[in-house]
Amino acid sequence: MNRLQLWKVAGVVLLACGLASAQHITSFSAPGAGTGAGQGTGGFGINPQGTVVGSFLDDGNVFHGYQCVSGCGSLSTFTTFNAPGAGTAANQGTITFSINLFGVTTGYYIDASNVAHGFVTAAPFTNFVTLTDPDAGEGPGQGTFAGNVNLRGEIAGSYIDASGVSHGFVTAPPYRTFTSFDPEGSVSTIMPVASGLNLEGAVDGAYLDASGAFHGFVRAGDGTITEFNVKGAGTGSGQGTSASSINDLGQVTANYIDSNGVNHGFLRGPFGEITTFNVKAAGTGAGQGTVPEGIDFWGGITGQYVDSSNANHGFVRHPWGAITTFDAPGAGTASGQGTLPATPNLFGVITGQYIDANNVHFGFLRYP
Repeated sequence: MNRLQLWKVAGVVLLACGLASAQHITSFSAPGAGTGAGQGTGGFGINPQGTVVGSFLDDGNVFHGYQCVSGCGSLSTFTTFNAPGAGTAANQGTITFSINLFGVTTGYYIDASNVAHGFVTAAPFTNFVTLTDPDAGEGPGQGTFAGNVNLRGEIAGSYIDASGVSHGFVTAPPYRTFTSFDPEGSVSTIMPVASGLNLEGAVDGAYLDASGAFHGFVRAGDGTITEFNVKGAGTGSGQGTSASSINDLGQVTANYIDSNGVNHGFLRGPFGEITTFNVKAAGTGAGQGTVPEGIDFWGGITGQYVDSSNANHGFVRHPWGAITTFDAPGAGTASGQGTLPATPNLFGVITGQYIDANNVHFGFLRYP
């Protein structure tokens, strides 16, 4: 049975399971997370075992990495860490995004000079490999930003050069060589984090053209870049097509922004076919709408929608097209608050964060 056939069979099984069970959401906060506005915990990456990685911002506004296991249900399930060389001033520190089946974890740290450096590590987080693209700039706000790791340990991310221009890169163990890339026409290449690299070494992303419009792309493992635009995407500055996540079947999801500044979701198949969708409760004003963030192996999509009050809510689009909405308990309902899903794993467990009524961030896990 090939993977496509397996996907079809498993989809039927998941449908049956989904109809027979109800979602369950738990929240968590990393030890040491700050409790002021804008501080707290974010969940970004989750592997098939349910191990979550992310970052927390302490009461001094410094970032730290963490890993949690066993549902992140108690302080004993957390391991916190800091990359060697990470700065200790406000908005510096360690930011963690992605973890694979073997526990290999990647992200970046911001040093005392506000320069970014990628890293690769694994529990117990005593050994770190620093990732520095040779073309990365060395000034504040520049450097190497690693964001995705696949089963083979390949890393994808972006770097900002000495001119302040962003480019994509990929690297593989032992991380001594880097391959940089930009789609034709790019003035800034933007790479997603957590789930933007699949087993085949394909990455997705977006780029800005000279007019400031976004265009999506997929870069295959052999380096071939395919650009795409969703029908209905705007062509003005800040409008266009993005790409947030790619699964091992080559399916891509993200949002496109129309000529009125409204967000809409889409699914792009491995052969380029595109299906658009909107959450019914999503707002229709500029900056509102449907914003997919992650796609699992089976084609299940998670993300957030922004309502007419500019509050965020979570959603799951099932492989057969049905959409389920959800809110993490404790999520705020004012503008800029609410539920922000990030990444689903192989079994449909989703991690992300929510922002409460006091604008404090908390991680969450949603079980299907």
